[in-house]
Amino acid sequence: MEAEIDRLIAKMSDPNEKEAYFFADKVGKLVDESGRDRLIELVKGDQWEVAYLACRALSNSSFNEESLDAIFEAINDKKNRAHQGVFVQVLELFDLSQRFVDVFRVYLFGNFKASTLAKDYLDEVEFDITPRTIRKAEKHWNHYLHNPEDEGSVAVKRMEIEPILLEMRELFSED
Repeated sequence: MEAEIDRLIAKMSDPNEKEAYFFADKVGKLVDESGRDRLIELVKGDQWEVAYLACRALSNSSFNEESLDAIFEAINDKKNRAHQGVFVQVLELFDLSQRFVDVFRVYLFGNFKASTLAKDYLDEVEFDITPRTIRKAEKHWNHYLHNPEDEGSVAVKRMEIEPILLEMRELFSED
C-alpha cells in the first residue's frame, strides 16, 4: 500500500502529468497516517500547484478535519499571497462548521479573491458558534480595524461584519 501511495503522490506532483487531479483524488482515498503527513508537508511546500493538489487529496481522505490547520496555515502564509484564492476555493471540499474564526480571518486579511470566497462561506456555511468563537472573531475584527491593509475596504467590511457580530452576540445575550 505504501508503494502505491508513493507512486500516486509522485504522479500527482509531476508538473508534466495531465491527470494530476485524478491522482490527487485517488491518493486521498487511499492515504494512511504516513501519507497524510507527506501530503501536509506538500501543502506547506513552496510549489503552490502541488500544495493545492495535496489539499484536494486531503479533502478526500479520512484526515479531512485534521488537515485543515495546515491548509489555513498555507492560506495565511505570505508566500502564497498571489495564490491565496486557490487555497480558499479548495475549502469547499471540507467541513468548515467548526472553523468560523479561520474563515472570518481569511475574509478580513485575504486578497480580493480569497476574501470574496471567504465571505461566501460565511454566508452559506452553518457554523457552530460559542461565546469563545465570538470573542476570537471580535479580537481579529479589532486587529483589522487598527491595521487595515486597504483603508478603503474598512467601511465596506464594517457594514458587513458588525451586523454579523451583533447577531452572534444576541444569540448568547440573557435578556
